[in-house]
Amino acid sequence: MTRRLFIGDVHGHYDGLMQLLNKIALTDQDRLYFVGDLIDRGPKSAQVVKFVRHRADGCVLGNHEQLLLEAFPQDGAHLPMLQGWLYSGGQATLSSYGEVEDLLKDIDWIRGLPLYLDLDDVWLVHAGVNPKLPVEKQTQQDLCWIRNAFHSSTEAYFADKLIITGHTITFTLPGVAPGQIAQGRGWLDIDTGAYHPKSGWLTAVDLDNALVHQVHVVQGTLRSRPLSEAVYTIKPAQIRPRRSQIPAKSAAKVIAKT
Repeated sequence: MTRRLFIGDVHGHYDGLMQLLNKIALTDQDRLYFVGDLIDRGPKSAQVVKFVRHRADGCVLGNHEQLLLEAFPQDGAHLPMLQGWLYSGGQATLSSYGEVEDLLKDIDWIRGLPLYLDLDDVWLVHAGVNPKLPVEKQTQQDLCWIRNAFHSSTEAYFADKLIITGHTITFTLPGVAPGQIAQGRGWLDIDTGAYHPKSGWLTAVDLDNALVHQVHVVQGTLRSRPLSEAVYTIKPAQIRPRRSQIPAKSAAKVIAKT
């Protein structure tokens, strides 16, 4: 049976990703999707990108990939944005590439990543959507950076699609414990904070079998459980209804939080 597997923000943790996929017993028939933020902070971003390029069935652009693209526009490096990217975890990514040429090749691939994937009953996006705008008016900033305005929405954005996201580490949402995934009105957030010392869990969701598989990238602990046991439901009233995102041109001046 073909499985659709959705992987949360990897952030350069290639070894943990391989452990997780070995536990899942990934086959050539399985469909593998990533929510973005493949890079930065972890030690092996280059290896993660190489694997996703050659094996994944789909991946969307994350805010950390956006920061990288802003640091390396097509006409060369942009020094202020480069400093912002390095400060936001890019130094680890740069160190994982032996040759600059290899990084530039991957940047060309990253530049072609979509902002979202419509998989019929699933809509894959990195951060979420602006609940006040139709799909055709969503901006890159909305899809790669939005947080509270999306999570606090009282209505599902789609009547017939589940939105799967990463970007916001789940334990930063009210009531969610480290390692839990979060759900709200029509959405599922699967970024359990692989890079973060408070968590360390990297998550894969087998949506068709309603299973959650996880690896702790530091301890090497592996676990699987039903989706119903791994998820915490967020009530919109728990979240202040404000839009929280970082404008692209400000990225060089701040530390990206996820």
